[in-house]
Amino acid sequence: MKQTIDRAQVMKVAKLSRLELTDAQADQFTGQLSAILEYVEKMNALDTADVEPLAHCLPISNVLRADAPVDSLGTQRVLANAPVRDEQFFRVPKILDEGSGA
Repeated sequence: MKQTIDRAQVMKVAKLSRLELTDAQADQFTGQLSAILEYVEKMNALDTADVEPLAHCLPISNVLRADAPVDSLGTQRVLANAPVRDEQFFRVPKILDEGSGA
């Protein structure tokens, strides 16, 4: 089943995403999204019944360090480079006003 994207669908998604598109951009995205769907359709035509799912294309194992407890840095060391501090806390600019409801 051939799926295509038309300009109306692009404009609907743009509206839902709160994006303002020019006519040229809408036409461009219509073509690009249709090309993506055509490519996915080609991929769906492939027989992948005997292909095992994988998370990574290379044979790697867990590359993260061991999760072992370590001593913390301590308050004085953490705050040593703080531009502004308030006793044992970072002082940051206020970003919410009284009427924000947060």
